[in-house]
Amino acid sequence: MKGLLYKNEYAISDKIKIIIPKVRDLIKDEASYYSNITLITATPYDMMVQLDDIGIDFTKIDDFELFCAIFNQLAESDTSLIFGDLNLTNFIPARINGSDEIILYDEINDITIDKTIYSQICEVLRLIHGYKRVNKRPANEEAKKFMIERARIKQKRERRKSKIKTTTQLEDLIISLVNTAEFPYNYQSVLDLTIYQFNSSLYQIIDKVRFDNLMIGCYAGTIDTDKLSKDELSWIK
Repeated sequence: MKGLLYKNEYAISDKIKIIIPKVRDLIKDEASYYSNITLITATPYDMMVQLDDIGIDFTKIDDFELFCAIFNQLAESDTSLIFGDLNLTNFIPARINGSDEIILYDEINDITIDKTIYSQICEVLRLIHGYKRVNKRPANEEAKKFMIERARIKQKRERRKSKIKTTTQLEDLIISLVNTAEFPYNYQSVLDLTIYQFNSSLYQIIDKVRFDNLMIGCYAGTIDTDKLSKDELSWIK
């Protein structure tokens, strides 16, 4: 998927679009926005603890089934910075011609969200934010229990950290980038970037800094260039 650099929205279909908001818009309610992005793009692996708490085996459902299960929670939120004026409260679960295949259908506006549409939505949102889909599978029942317990401990630790933070994730990234030589924006001008432009700059700068450090190692003789891949020998992606 290409061509997001200068866009403010991306059409999934003639009736569904993904908004690419500016940084200034997200600063106002970052927590709600990223919470909704997480809900939409979550895999059963990401939600294994929550699913285990309600007695659902995360290895037994797919991404779209999970999305349908948590859709009402999403519909109650303000998703205007994600879907624009699309009213999620109009959607209800339905079956295609009496089959077992579930879809979400807005009868008022004749809009369907099926597995294919949902997959395209996730693809765009992950691209905008630089997210990678993670869906690891345990080798056996014992491994599954270990994965769930480890994820539970990690979530508790992250909740404790969030209670003492004085800045948000986006604010932390802005502070870091504004104080980086490779980033030409200040605290005001960065607000006019779309979140895709902002994230793309972030990952490009990370690659550039990593490349510069790699080259220093090469020149110093501590890194063997013959063992580097072609991609590692360029900071342009």
